[in-house]
Amino acid sequence: MADKPRLNIIIASTRPGRVGPVFANWFHEVAQAHGGFEAVLVDLADFALPVYDEPNHPRLQQYTKAHTRRWAESVAAGDAYVFVMPEYNFNPPPSLLNALQYVYNEWNYKPASFVSYAFVSGGLRAVQEIKPLLTSLKIVPLVEQVMVPMFTQHLAEDGAFTPTELHTTSATATLDELLRWTKALRPLREA
Repeated sequence: MADKPRLNIIIASTRPGRVGPVFANWFHEVAQAHGGFEAVLVDLADFALPVYDEPNHPRLQQYTKAHTRRWAESVAAGDAYVFVMPEYNFNPPPSLLNALQYVYNEWNYKPASFVSYAFVSGGLRAVQEIKPLLTSLKIVPLVEQVMVPMFTQHLAEDGAFTPTELHTTSATATLDELLRWTKALRPLREA
């Protein structure tokens, strides 16, 4: 690849008081230092997507709303994704489920991983719940990910994330594997 592939690091929670940006900013810094990707922070809150409101099936790409066109452009620009997501009642946040459904072709043949955070589960239950949806969008969800259990114990008084060695090595392994899959899937994206 002549140019670096683009990695969209998507902040999935949109609720007031969320801590997702803290974890996303940390992962973004790790991804920049890794050097394999052009790492871009994408905040779902910036798109203000209402509950899916397009009259046509996403596969047709006949978008009638400005917010959908903006979101479609952002998704299409990514070659790989990391979803930074909390666990809500054993599930991913509804904002992410809604955003995933807005477009279809733009997601196809791209790998994805996760930075999940919660209490005891570290968000793993939510990650497992979302994987069938990702595969139906022709996204390849990877096994490698960063999990932050008991996430409040990893936040400093100023709100910054204080990662452990396990978080850092997991992030590097995730980025290495995402890069392999991004390169491997590129011919399918270009077909």
